[in-house]
Amino acid sequence: MIPGLTTRRRFADLSEQEILALAISSEEDDARIYRSYAERLRGEFAATAALFDGMAAEEDQHRQRLIDLHRTRFGEVIPLIRREHVAGHYARKPVWLARNLPLDTIRGEAAAMEQEAQRFYARAAQGTTDAATRKLLGDLAAAEAGHERKATDLAERHLTDDARSDEDRTARRQFILTWVQPGLAGLMDGSVSTLAPIFATAFATQDTWTTFLVGTAASVGAGISMGFTEAAHDDGVLSGRGSPLKRGLASGVMTTVGGMGHALPYLIPDFWTATIIAMVVVFVELWAIAWIQNRFMETPFLRAALQVVVGGALVFAAGALIGGG
Repeated sequence: MIPGLTTRRRFADLSEQEILALAISSEEDDARIYRSYAERLRGEFAATAALFDGMAAEEDQHRQRLIDLHRTRFGEVIPLIRREHVAGHYARKPVWLARNLPLDTIRGEAAAMEQEAQRFYARAAQGTTDAATRKLLGDLAAAEAGHERKATDLAERHLTDDARSDEDRTARRQFILTWVQPGLAGLMDGSVSTLAPIFATAFATQDTWTTFLVGTAASVGAGISMGFTEAAHDDGVLSGRGSPLKRGLASGVMTTVGGMGHALPYLIPDFWTATIIAMVVVFVELWAIAWIQNRFMETPFLRAALQVVVGGALVFAAGALIGGG
C-alpha cells in the first residue's frame, strides 16, 4: 500500500461525533483566519479590521455552541479531526497569503469562506439517509448561512459609505505606489531608452537578426538593472510604497516589455517591413504610457502625450542619426 493513502477519510465514513468534531475545529480555524485578517488590516483599514474582529467573535460563539452540543451528546472528549484529515473537504488558503492580497480580495475571501462551508454542509446533508446525521448537517449549513448574514450586518455597522470610501482610496493609493508607479517608470525607460540602440543598430547594419539580438540584450539588461535599482533604493518602510520585491518585479518586467515591444518586429527578415512595424509599436507604446499617466497619475492626457512623444521622438532621432551616419 502506498504511504499516505490511508491518512484521509471520506466524509461519508465519519460518525456523527466526528462530523461534530470536524465542525468544531473548522470554526476554530476560521476564527483564527479572521483574526489574522483583522491584524493584517488594522493599521490602514480599521473599519474592515473591526468587521473581521466581529466575524471572529461570531465563529467563537458558534464553536462554543457546537462544543456544548458535543458535551451533551458525546461527552467531554472531542476527537481530533481537521479539514486536512477528510478527503474532499473544503480547504482554506494559508493565512500568510493575506499579506499579499489586496483589500477587496480579502473581503471576497471572507465571503467565499462562509459560502463554501454552507454549500459543503448542505450537500453533505442531502447525501445522507440517517435522520440524525441529516439534521446535524442541516443545522451546520444553517449556521454557516447565519454567519454570512451576520457578516453582512457587521459590514453595514462598521463599513459605512465614508469608511469604505476612505479604505478604497487608501487601497488604490497603495496599488499605485507599489505597482503602477514602478511599472510606469519601467515601461517609460524600456520604451524610450532602448529606441536609440535598437534603431541605431537597425539603420547601421540593416540586419534584422542583429538588430533583434541587440534589442533583446538592451531590453533584458535594462529590465534587470531597473528591477534591482527599484528594489534596492527603497525598502518601503518609511515611504509606504510597499514591498521592494513587488516594486522591483513591476519595474523590471515592464522595462523589459517596453524594450521588447519594438525589438520583436526584427524577427521579420525584411528590414523595412520590420522597421515600419517597430515604429508603429513605438507609437502604441508611447500612447499607452500617456494613457496610464492620465488614468492613474491624473496627468492631463495631452500634456502626458506631449512629454512622452517628444522624448521618444528625440531618442528615436538620435538613434537613427547615429546609425545612419
